[in-house]
Amino acid sequence: MGGFRWEAVDAAGRLREGVLEADSARTVRDRLRADGLTPTAVDVAATPGDTATFVRLPAPLLALTTRQLATLVASGLPVDQALAAVAEQADDARAARIATRLRTHVASGEALTAALARYPRTFSPLYRGLVGAGAETGRLPDVLARLADYLEAREAMRQKVVLALIYPAVVTVIAFAVIAVLLVYVVPQVVAVYQQSRQTLPWLTQALIATSAFFRATGGLWVAAIVVGLVGFALALRHAPLRARWHALLLRLPVAGRLLRSLDTARFASTLAILTGSGTPLLRALDAAAEVVRHLPLRAAAGRAAVLVREGVALSRALREQAVFPPVLVHLVANGEHSGRLAAMLERAAALLESDAERRLAWLAALLQPALIVIMGAIVLVLVLAVMLPIVSMNQLIR
Repeated sequence: MGGFRWEAVDAAGRLREGVLEADSARTVRDRLRADGLTPTAVDVAATPGDTATFVRLPAPLLALTTRQLATLVASGLPVDQALAAVAEQADDARAARIATRLRTHVASGEALTAALARYPRTFSPLYRGLVGAGAETGRLPDVLARLADYLEAREAMRQKVVLALIYPAVVTVIAFAVIAVLLVYVVPQVVAVYQQSRQTLPWLTQALIATSAFFRATGGLWVAAIVVGLVGFALALRHAPLRARWHALLLRLPVAGRLLRSLDTARFASTLAILTGSGTPLLRALDAAAEVVRHLPLRAAAGRAAVLVREGVALSRALREQAVFPPVLVHLVANGEHSGRLAAMLERAAALLESDAERRLAWLAALLQPALIVIMGAIVLVLVLAVMLPIVSMNQLIR
């Protein structure tokens, strides 16, 4: 049972309101009419202490929940019963709580899209828009299934990116930590022996001693400067003009730029494929698909393409005129327009772009790993030479 806030008019025409516990809004209306009241509004009341509104489901859990809901709705269950079944099957308390709340809202007569909008941290505008389009066209099970495919594909791509970059990131962090320990603690103790001998030290050893002394004296300042720089950079990226310049710089990088462009374009194409395949008008689909593009130059190009389509230009031509989208997307969209299979061609373009992104990601990871090894090896070589050169000089003097 849930709480419902109601408003009603009594026999004298006076407005009355209150809160009742019931299974559904229909039960509340029946009870009000039995009491001689005419209900005018019945809404789900917010439960004190309910934290479901602030819950954010992880992407894998959201994809699993969507898949379960799609399967149950496709089997013929009403949406509220399907949500109740999802809540019962959920192993995660967060998913069960949100499914239960959604079931309460839907059972009270609220549209599923409106119920999803109560939890914006979990269900994005794209998610809600797709569900709304499926409900309007009567293809909710199909849309939910395709939405689950979309979420699973995005999560799989994210995991591939993380797995490809986690090794270089860990190696870099550990290497810098080791170098910092050597410079701050180990090198001064070793070099102190040479300084006591009062011999002229090689210039490389002197440079190492000066570098070690500098970092020992200013180490705290460097850490503070790095933290302040990262915080300032994050705050600066909140401003759209600066963020647009940063994104444009990233997209111009030799290898990473092509990778980011492929990832963003694949996301744009797959989102547009789901929207058009679910019956969403092309203009609305373009506006929604542009919102999932992360890099602002590409998002602006998608917006300009939508403006051209609104003016009557074909989608393939509008995308070609932006000169930022990969040719494979433009050509497949043109084929889809001519054959009447735009959604299918968009899905194929998304698959090709994702394959291209995976190939570039593997190449980038393969390039980074030996490069990091060479760089760290060079740094260690310099440290070893700086420590060993005085020993060689002392041996020559003894001879």
